[in-house]
Amino acid sequence: MAANKAEQALVEQWRDILALHARTQCELDRELHGHGLCASDFEVLDLLADGVGSDCAYRVQEISERVHLSQSALSRLIGRLEKDGLVERAMCAEDRRGVRVALTAKGRALHGEVRPVQRAVLARMLAQAAD
Repeated sequence: MAANKAEQALVEQWRDILALHARTQCELDRELHGHGLCASDFEVLDLLADGVGSDCAYRVQEISERVHLSQSALSRLIGRLEKDGLVERAMCAEDRRGVRVALTAKGRALHGEVRPVQRAVLARMLAQAAD
């Protein structure tokens, strides 16, 4: 009986986490839509912005490991961001089979504009979850 209660509590906790994630993703999508982005778009821009100061670029494989998208979904997303002038792709110098992705000046500017919006949504949603 105690094991069943502990198991049920574990399942409820997991479902609460999933619900928080879903609510937060929806809120991020809603807030970012006015800037022409969705939550996944911003995650890629944010990751690339973190690279500023080093070589400013990540291999597509490195991005896919960090943003939890399939390779094909990420390729489509990067294609959209590139079409919008926010990122650029280039061949990887150390491995000609690889492709590196970097922010453009336009992408860097949009990230800087949208970052406070995304962080405010995260702060609000996570504070609600803590209550």
